[in-house]
Amino acid sequence: MTTETTIDNQNEKLRQLLQYVSANSPFYQRIFAEKNIDIKSIKNPADLTQLPFTTKDDLALYNDDFLCVSKGKITDFVTTSGTLSDPVAFYLTDSDVERLANNEAESFRCADGSENDIYQLMTTIDKRFMAGLAYWMGARKMGAGMIRVGPGAPFLQWESIQRFSPTVLIAIPSFIPRLLDYADANGIDYRASSVKSIICIGEPIRNSDFTPNELGKRINSQWNVKLYSTYASTEMGAAFTECGEGNGGHLNPDLIILEVVDEKGNVVKEGELGEVVVTTLGVEGMPLLRYKTGDLCHIYYSPCACGRKNARLGPVVGRKQQMIKFKGTTIFPPALFDVLDMVKEIELYQVVVSKNEYGNDEITILLPMQLQTAVFKDMLHSLFKSKLRVSPAMEFVTAEELTFRIYKQEKRKPEKLIYI
Repeated sequence: MTTETTIDNQNEKLRQLLQYVSANSPFYQRIFAEKNIDIKSIKNPADLTQLPFTTKDDLALYNDDFLCVSKGKITDFVTTSGTLSDPVAFYLTDSDVERLANNEAESFRCADGSENDIYQLMTTIDKRFMAGLAYWMGARKMGAGMIRVGPGAPFLQWESIQRFSPTVLIAIPSFIPRLLDYADANGIDYRASSVKSIICIGEPIRNSDFTPNELGKRINSQWNVKLYSTYASTEMGAAFTECGEGNGGHLNPDLIILEVVDEKGNVVKEGELGEVVVTTLGVEGMPLLRYKTGDLCHIYYSPCACGRKNARLGPVVGRKQQMIKFKGTTIFPPALFDVLDMVKEIELYQVVVSKNEYGNDEITILLPMQLQTAVFKDMLHSLFKSKLRVSPAMEFVTAEELTFRIYKQEKRKPEKLIYI
């Protein structure tokens, strides 16, 4: 449900976008010509079905053909994370960086933030990572403080918390149990800290029905802080952020036209699962039309209890490219993570997906050597069987080796999942 003002605003921004890419994007100029598309016939988001989807393969194959300005106008050069393929370049103009700042300021406000907050950034702001820049710019735009600590380094995280008294952490949620274990081991009273909430990025903290998943439960069983989930990507240059109700990430209709579609490309109904498709509004450098993210989410069109009326996305169930067919069962990696996060003894793990000699998917869980007991293996085997009906293989390595595998210096995020 959206207001008439929002609809009119989106229609006008869509008209401007189509004219802009028609005049400036070599990729979309070619698509419009090949498909004989008259952009004047596309007057509102419903008419976007006249256009083909833009895919990740399109971006990889014709990367610079999406660029609508000369490289002399580029202010910031970033790349996608390259989780499943080589990273793709994205070019941001000064206007695009300002758009990022506006998005993140609005996202922080959605997550009950204000200029009185101090944010502690536990993700990288370098390594061509768009999100780190966006968080810093958003806090600056809102007038809030920001402590740029970066990933890992529990000692420095707690030293910063104790010295500067941040109220909000921005973190990959699977790092938080490690942070709390460090605090327990070093006599730090985290329950008495200044931190009141955590903005969780990169991993879900809720199930599809918005109840806390095992990682969310694990954090809140130890620490009484408010958790806010977010979903974003480099390609969309925007975020879907939860409000205090915790019932899905809110769409910012000024920045994105959202579609959630089934396998046939049809828009799914309230509460149904589909692939997230975005059309980016207000982007100058590399705007996208009907970009298929590969992420599978449930969509909610009904108004939120907070009063916002725009669409909401549930947590990412998985990526289409990450669907694993294992012993006759379809599994997405978050389901594996959820089982592993149930076990308090497991502080580190990595899921390895490979192909056997017959081309079938195989799953191996790498775990710390100290857990290699018959009792533990039987317990984890039974837990996987009860939750997923199948149990992957287990391999035990030293904690040092596992830490090295997961937290690689050249990577922007922990590698909890790898394909070989």
